[in-house]
Amino acid sequence: MTTSTSPTSSSSPLAERLEAVRGGIADAARAAGRRPEELTTIVVTKFHPASLVRELAALGVEDVGENRHQEAQEKAAELADLGLRWHFVGQLQSKKARQVRRYARVIHSLDRSSLVDALASDEGVVDGFVQLNLTDDPARGGVSDRDLDALVERVLETQGLRLLGVMAVAPLDEEPARAFERVRRASDRVRALAPEATAISAGMSQDYREAIAAGATHLRIGTAITGNRPTLR
Repeated sequence: MTTSTSPTSSSSPLAERLEAVRGGIADAARAAGRRPEELTTIVVTKFHPASLVRELAALGVEDVGENRHQEAQEKAAELADLGLRWHFVGQLQSKKARQVRRYARVIHSLDRSSLVDALASDEGVVDGFVQLNLTDDPARGGVSDRDLDALVERVLETQGLRLLGVMAVAPLDEEPARAFERVRRASDRVRALAPEATAISAGMSQDYREAIAAGATHLRIGTAITGNRPTLR
């Protein structure tokens, strides 16, 4: 999904939230001296039913994100007729890597060599982001800053993976603008190793404006568009 501002045909709460976010993204892009068309918005539909994804598709959404393999796999199969681009945005177990390759067009959470190796394939190419951990907590997911370059090199050497750039989640205890400036600097390092890897996956419902100002190209937005998550199944 790009940040298209074309009118929707529905006045449902979902459509209204989607249009509000599209408008906010467009405003933030222009304020940063950027074009809204440069940005891709991934609607994260974790815990929401496939019927909501189908409604989003009717409203022009093309990029959908999930962070749990089983749920993502089931939705992708049920909604295969829609031609959506599925993004896997959560932490991924190496043993699930080949299954995720079958439906995901983009994996945003390449965070260790063992996962990169598990995704190697001579049967097509999947796009990926190297995830940078902006905290000192390894449980948060992502590679440490000191190990970023080595992991980037590993991805570049791996058949079946195409590096798009760097991904990160802003820590809760840090100003988003400051966190995303660190991501921008990491992106500069990645581009020094892979000039074509210019993308930055950063920004969620609460901080996408700061991410856009720092150069984000891919936004992962959930509740601001989908509304509150249903009760966990």
